[in-house]
Amino acid sequence: MGKTYAGKADRDAIEAVSKWEDRGLPVTMHQMLEDIKNRHGGRPAFSYQLTSGATDANETLTWNDVYARSCQAANLFRSLGVGEDDVVAYVLPNATETLDTLLGGMVAGIANPINPLLEPSQISAILRETRAKVVVTLKPFPKTDLAQKVAAAVKDAPGVTHVIEVDLLRYLTGLKKFIVPLIRPKQTHTHHAKVLDFTKELAKQNKTLDFADSTGDRVAAYFHTGGTTGMPKVAQHKYSGMVYNGWLGHELLFDENEVIICPLPLFHVFAVHVIMMAMIRSGAHVVFPTPQGYRGDGVFDNFWKLVERYKVTFMITVPTAISALMQRPVDADISSLKMAFSGSSPLPVELYKRFESACNVTITEGYGLTEATCLVSINPPDGEKKIGSIGIPFPYCDVQIRAVSDGAVCGPDEIGEICVSNPGVFAGNTYTEADKNVDLYRDETYLRTGDLGRLDEDGYLWITGRAKDLIIRGGHNIDPAEIEEALAGHPDVAFAGAIGQPDAHAGELPCVYVELVDGGKATPDDLMAFCKENVHERAAHPKHIELMDELPKTAVGKIFKPDLRRAAITRIYNAALKEAGLEVEVASVLEDKKRGLVAELTKSGDVSDAAVTTVLGEFTQPWQWKEAA
Repeated sequence: MGKTYAGKADRDAIEAVSKWEDRGLPVTMHQMLEDIKNRHGGRPAFSYQLTSGATDANETLTWNDVYARSCQAANLFRSLGVGEDDVVAYVLPNATETLDTLLGGMVAGIANPINPLLEPSQISAILRETRAKVVVTLKPFPKTDLAQKVAAAVKDAPGVTHVIEVDLLRYLTGLKKFIVPLIRPKQTHTHHAKVLDFTKELAKQNKTLDFADSTGDRVAAYFHTGGTTGMPKVAQHKYSGMVYNGWLGHELLFDENEVIICPLPLFHVFAVHVIMMAMIRSGAHVVFPTPQGYRGDGVFDNFWKLVERYKVTFMITVPTAISALMQRPVDADISSLKMAFSGSSPLPVELYKRFESACNVTITEGYGLTEATCLVSINPPDGEKKIGSIGIPFPYCDVQIRAVSDGAVCGPDEIGEICVSNPGVFAGNTYTEADKNVDLYRDETYLRTGDLGRLDEDGYLWITGRAKDLIIRGGHNIDPAEIEEALAGHPDVAFAGAIGQPDAHAGELPCVYVELVDGGKATPDDLMAFCKENVHERAAHPKHIELMDELPKTAVGKIFKPDLRRAAITRIYNAALKEAGLEVEVASVLEDKKRGLVAELTKSGDVSDAAVTTVLGEFTQPWQWKEAA
């Protein structure tokens, strides 16, 4: 790799060179792109293929190409009225145009990536919150309803003036290229925005900037949180945080000779800030296979062949993807592979060991979060990796463990809230909504992450749970991680998500949803018995265990707990209503900004509000009647 990062001594040596602000790094995104063009313009930068086969058609851009296309996209957005404070949102799967929009959006204004898996109401809420002016999305295409969803969302986002459509047809070859126009879904736009074609409009633009670049640091991206604790919030990211993430990748790991495969979505900070910014700083070559990344057709089956095709040196992954890969043989020459990086959620020890044994490659786990423009800590690639920990804080990153009750600084191995201060933390202005920033910091500098954790005597950081995920049983706090970690030790369990289910007496009781490994035979009774032996705190013994074919997960593999809470509320409320003899049932559980999760009810008979209140009033979650369509 040509770089060595083995532990705290290396980190301290890097910090001793100079203060962060004295390193003389580029200030804006355009400066970063211009710098890498000047240093490595002719080298491969970005490869993309629509389908996953190891010999399928692909598209590779050089750094000269990436720079030119970023300028064209930025010029296009400026021509549509986008200034430095205006927002270019994109609701796209991975594609070359997604990268164009990301970079051009950050040069011209503020880029706002949005998860394509969201529902139209959620997309429109984000568009309204960010006051998006331009939206880039797909043109109608077979096997996806994204264009239709975004059209519905734009209808409820009056600030959007233009929708720019990306046509994936240009990536197809042979018979498919002929057939798709014949079967393409028809769409009649009923919203107010003007619709343009991305490829045609981009081609009209100059390959250098038509306007003056920003003169200093500023907010250049809005990312909605994709975590596990509720309705998305919008985090603000400045150029300085992106430069910091890119500098870390180049300083500690990558140079222009590396090839990274990253089947993660370009609407998430892991792919955008941790990977793309590091590519832009180092000049390394990144590969994005298929629009859906790991979720794409055949990606797991062809993954090792893709590693061989591109001579990949680093793979970027998450625990759910590692689990799927380990159910397939390593059927290609992967001798080029030096290391795997895993993030988004803790990696079970046994899965870690299976991967290293099968691939002869080390996994390095790291930690970051959207609110900090991502990177916080990493297990040193060349040093001791404490399995289960998330390593040591990065250079120029100050991590403190603070008591949840009063904010006092905790000592070694004392559990408290992980609080972070680094160049990626926009202290005081983390979220676009001012009220979301209230009580979000310690000493006005340290971001309160909401994660519970500890620092050991060697300075390694360990996550022990989510402060907001605590199950509160009759006033007694239960960390769901204790239950999840115990079940992870069962050979039939792939993933477990523990939450607090509503209870009329205790407020909440522990409840677990479980996804079994392929071929797993364990029953809920088996797992309940296992918990009684392995969950050491009696109060934490689950009162309900339910098997699911697949747990709901975010795009980067985290278990999406709001969906589990919705399932638990539905089950508990329906059981209580049935026991009371009321012809009422939960139709859905909605997320309300002020009230949290709200059960929406329907009735088939003459049932009074008072009768329902008598039953459901015993629980803390509110309810309301479903409005007629």
